Amino acid sequence: MKKKILIIEDVRALRANLVDLLELENYHALAAANGMEGVALARSELPDLILCDVMMPKLDGHGVLAALQDDPRTARIPFVFLTARGERSDVRAGMDSGADDYLVKPVPREELLAAVKARLDRAERQRVEFRVEYKSPKPLESLGLTPREAEVLFWTAQGKTNAEIGVILGVLPSTAKSHLEHIYDKLQVDGRHNATLRALEVLSTNGA
Repeated sequence: MKKKILIIEDVRALRANLVDLLELENYHALAAANGMEGVALARSELPDLILCDVMMPKLDGHGVLAALQDDPRTARIPFVFLTARGERSDVRAGMDSGADDYLVKPVPREELLAAVKARLDRAERQRVEFRVEYKSPKPLESLGLTPREAEVLFWTAQGKTNAEIGVILGVLPSTAKSHLEHIYDKLQVDGRHNATLRALEVLSTNGA
């Protein structure tokens, strides 16, 4: 099955060029002309990767990323900023907000395709690792979490919603949400995406 890539870019010519490039590489390319349209398309299509401009009308790239990280269905989708803003402070702001990569326009074809492949490969490895290797949330307690918080983070990192976590653990969705808020504070992270990355780091190190 073709990997689905969402391009969120307000410049029509560049958006069309990216679609053509990715389609030629046997990806299924989706396109959105602004941030709000991009968030809606990401939620309805659940792409395998998102390429997103930063400076856009209606909702900029950082707003798009924040909205997607807030939604359990889209929080773990690899997200790459693609922008003309290449100052070190811009790159740092993009990475600190939880983006997986930051490519500065104009991006050579080979560099773009290499970044896309690398992020898709990493996401696939993480899915396989969770399916095959990670059996216990116990190592997550090393982050200073209680056993219950470790369980909540374990299932959050597997893409479960608060409602699904509630069913698995026998608690209310609001209780799962409360646990997550405490987890974010303890880990000093902002949202599910960055909490998931921390969980994967610990679980892969400990071979849980």
